[in-house]
Amino acid sequence: MRSGILLVNKRSGPTSHDVVDSVRKKLGVRKVGHAGTLDPFAKGLLILGINKGTRILEYFKDMHKTYRGKMKLGLITETFDITGEVREERECNVSLEDIEEAFQSFVGEYDQVPPAYSARRYKGERLYELARKGVIIRLPPKRVKINWIRILDVNLDEKTVLFETDVSPGTYIRSLAMDVGYKLGCGAVLLELERLRIGHFSVEESIDIESMPAEQLERHIIPLNEALKDLPAIVVTKSCGDKVLNGSQVYVDDVVEVSDDFEKGALVRIIDEKGRFLAVATAERKSGFIRTLKRLGRHDRIAKLRKVFGEERG
Repeated sequence: MRSGILLVNKRSGPTSHDVVDSVRKKLGVRKVGHAGTLDPFAKGLLILGINKGTRILEYFKDMHKTYRGKMKLGLITETFDITGEVREERECNVSLEDIEEAFQSFVGEYDQVPPAYSARRYKGERLYELARKGVIIRLPPKRVKINWIRILDVNLDEKTVLFETDVSPGTYIRSLAMDVGYKLGCGAVLLELERLRIGHFSVEESIDIESMPAEQLERHIIPLNEALKDLPAIVVTKSCGDKVLNGSQVYVDDVVEVSDDFEKGALVRIIDEKGRFLAVATAERKSGFIRTLKRLGRHDRIAKLRKVFGEERG
């Protein structure tokens, strides 16, 4: 079984862990994990790691995410979405301009309170699992960033708003919808939520695992090197590559090529000249300085290994 990631189109209802269990059973593989949890209520893109792919999931958690949501004004529920018990219903006589202004007021950074019903963990348990037991945990506000918001449709009669937004990791769209509702003076809940993108990965590239046989599922596993293609690469000699697989660090005289530009401290892929993806490392020099050291014939160490993989090409 190959190592890599699967882009899954999660349906509304199952937990992210349910999706992991389903893939484990279908592929007969124990090492499966996920990055960027989706609440059971939500659907859309979920990244799964298969075998060694579980070791690169941490690199996707800090990527920005894009969502499409549909909200209803004038309702307040305990979960901030339509699945929860209605606590209040309010009149909401607002205009298109009011709605646009309220949404745009949240673009940028702000302190957001996570919903009590969410997939976030508290002392090892999901908040929604604790809430179902009657234990409501109120977490402190967290600084989040709303990169942009686009309103796609407004139905003033039904009091619904369809929107898309791109946000920093850890942002709750249910909380954003509720905050917009409070800004308008009437509250709001999410009716629908779909994750469209994680970094450069799109839901359009994802698969429905429920309708796909195991042999076809395996063909959709994206290799480690391709999955991490957003990270710049340092290409080294094959002999250096063999040493890297045994834990040896990377020195400038081992470098064949430095692709892309990066700063000191950046995460980089280590690849050998035969195309093998070897490791993820932390750059100890800027890309331009590495090229200069190479021209000068120096022997400086230029990257510190973080994780060694040793994936064969293809």
